[in-house]
Amino acid sequence: MKSDDGGQAFPVPAGTCADGELWAPTEGMSLRDYFAGQALAGLYGSGKYSENTYAWYAVVAYAIAGAMLKERVRDRA
Repeated sequence: MKSDDGGQAFPVPAGTCADGELWAPTEGMSLRDYFAGQALAGLYGSGKYSENTYAWYAVVAYAIAGAMLKERVRDRA
């Protein structure tokens, strides 16, 4: 079962550059990925490094992102 990723954080519609060239639309990253990246920056920025592995930080960052998405849905209800 796929979990809710919050949708796309930074979608870019198709368009035309100033020189007339066309660009294709892109979906951007998921909101879950964006939240996880922000959480990861906060974890590292805290200055409280430990002996944990990079994988541990990734797991924690995505756990925080998941909690943020759940709260986001709960707050809208």
